[in-house]
Amino acid sequence: MSAAPPPNPQTPPPHMQVIQMAMGYWVSRIVWVAAKLGLADRLAKGPRSAAELAGETGTHAPSLHRLLRTLASLGILTERDGKRFALTPLGETLETGAPGSALATVLTLAGPTFYRTWDEILYSFQTGKTAFEKVFGMPPFDYLAKHPDEASLFSETMVGLHGPETPAVAAAYDFSKFRTVVDVGGATGNMLAAILSRHPGPRGILFDLPHVVREAPALLGRAGIADRVTIESGSFFESVPKGAEAYILSHIIHDWSEAQCLTILGHVRRAIAPNGRLLLVEMVLPPGDAPHPGKLLDITMLLLPGGQERTPEEYKDLLAKAGFRLERVVPTESPVSVVEAVAV
Repeated sequence: MSAAPPPNPQTPPPHMQVIQMAMGYWVSRIVWVAAKLGLADRLAKGPRSAAELAGETGTHAPSLHRLLRTLASLGILTERDGKRFALTPLGETLETGAPGSALATVLTLAGPTFYRTWDEILYSFQTGKTAFEKVFGMPPFDYLAKHPDEASLFSETMVGLHGPETPAVAAAYDFSKFRTVVDVGGATGNMLAAILSRHPGPRGILFDLPHVVREAPALLGRAGIADRVTIESGSFFESVPKGAEAYILSHIIHDWSEAQCLTILGHVRRAIAPNGRLLLVEMVLPPGDAPHPGKLLDITMLLLPGGQERTPEEYKDLLAKAGFRLERVVPTESPVSVVEAVAV
C-alpha cells in the first residue's frame, strides 16, 4: 500500500481557511476606499505616487501609500519605480463609465448603507426581521425612493451585479415566440434590452416605479431598441400591464415575503394572456452542500428586503399558491435560471 501524498502546500490548514473567511471584509472595505477616492480615474493617464495623489484626494500621503501598495498586492494596482502606482486591468474596471459598472457596484455593496445593515446580521437571525429596517427605520425600496442619488447608484449596481445574466437569459430561452414581453419591475431595462437585441420579433413593455424608470430611455437608446419598448410606470403591488404573452420578473420574487409575492403573482395571473408564460429569473438553489452564489444572496435577502432565494420545489409550491403550474427550470450560462410557469 502506497503512502498518502503529502498535503498541498498551497492549501491552508482548515483553521486558517476559516480565519481567512473572517478577514474577507478587510478586502471589501479596502476596495471600497479605492472606489470612493476615485483612484482609478486619477491613475487613468499614467502612474502616480501617493505624494502626488494626496492633495487632490484629501488624504495623508504616507497612509495613502500603504493603501496603494495593498491594492497592488490585490492585483488592482501595480507598483513602478519611484513608488509610483499604475492601474492593472482589474483596476481599470473601477474607472467611471467602465464596462460592467464595477465602480457603482463596489460603492453600493461595500458602502455604508449595506455595511451598516450587515453589522446587524445577528438581529435578523434572532427575529426573522430585516436588519435594514432596524438600522434605517424603513424598507430598502422606500429608502431608495427618498434618496435618489443612492437609487441611481443602486440601479447601476444591479446592471453590474447581474449584467452577465441578461445575455445568458436571452440566449437560453426562446423569446421569439412572443409578440410582447412585459418586464415587470424591470428598472432601467437592462434585461429587456438583452432580450430584444437577440430576438428581433417581440416588442417590450418596461414596467416599474416612476423614479426607477426615469433613466431607462438612455439605456434603451444605447441598446438600439428604444422604438420597440413602451415604458409604463406603476407599482406591481397594485397592477401590471394587461394582455401580454410573456411576463418576465427578474430578481423580483426573491425580494419579498411570501404574502407580497402572492400579491405580485396574483396581478400577473389576472393580466396574462391565455396560454401565456410567467418567467421568473432567479438564482434557483441547488440541493445539499453544492456551493452556489444564491446561497449567499439568500442571506442578503433576509437582511435587506426580507425576501429569499428558493429551490425548485419551493418555487413549485409558491407558484401553485398563486394559480400557476411550474413547467420547467431552464438553466443559463450564468448563476440564474429561468423558472417557467403557466396559469391554471
